[in-house]
Amino acid sequence: MHIHLFKGSVGTVLSAVLLMAFTSSVQAQAPVASGAQGKTEILWLGQSAFRIKSPNGKIILIDPWITGGPKAPPIYKNDLAALGPIDLLLVSHAHVDHLGDAPAIAKLNNTKLYGPADMVTPLVTLGVLPADLTHRFNKTGNVTPLPGIKVTAVKAEHSSLLVWKNPATDKLESHPAGEAMGYIIQLENGFKIWHMGDTGLFGDMKFISEHYKPDLVLIPIGGNFTMAPDDAAYAIRTWVKPKMVTPMHYNSNPIAKGTLAEFQEAMKGSSIKIIPMTEGETVQF
Repeated sequence: MHIHLFKGSVGTVLSAVLLMAFTSSVQAQAPVASGAQGKTEILWLGQSAFRIKSPNGKIILIDPWITGGPKAPPIYKNDLAALGPIDLLLVSHAHVDHLGDAPAIAKLNNTKLYGPADMVTPLVTLGVLPADLTHRFNKTGNVTPLPGIKVTAVKAEHSSLLVWKNPATDKLESHPAGEAMGYIIQLENGFKIWHMGDTGLFGDMKFISEHYKPDLVLIPIGGNFTMAPDDAAYAIRTWVKPKMVTPMHYNSNPIAKGTLAEFQEAMKGSSIKIIPMTEGETVQF
């Protein structure tokens, strides 16, 4: 398994020397998965939004807060079609910075929105999406939406609420939206990504990691609504222990003050590889 970092539209320039050293370090730790021989590309779109290109070229979009996301790359903020054809759309819960543009993207691509059952139901009953553009599932439920790609819903310690503007009254309404979830995404070559969604600490992180064995964890560190950097580092070092971790859900909301530097400091001494990203940057595995 190889990992390379490329500049995205807002990416940070990395020196060739650092890139070679970093690549060698991760390459030495990560086992080679069987199956599809292509690479996995992950683009950070800000907050918890990621676009994943699978080894066989399928495009997976998670929590697409794009047009309203303050850190989303302008090319996508101004034109959702620039994201390209979306093969799989996942939403972890109904808060606006996660549900975001998912309904519009589902319609644009004629692609089903996969998400927590009790979030998807009000989207249908309120007329936000037609039923045939949705798929409901719940924690420990798994789906195989694309050949060779398996998604398992797992616990997230968080809330979920759908805020909807009623077209008849032009007023905002709040609707219960079930429970938040995270996702274990297993790609065609066996590479597993745990997108934690929004979550606080919970002891079953240890069970989830031991049972599903994720290679890469996308973990929130912003605090206030989720784990802060110290709690995120505790979870990674004590319970999860993945090969690689990428922080998310920070740098987009002044209330969520956690920083990458604080997470890196809390992870000092750990052999777990931190893969920091800048909004708009792509990492290739």
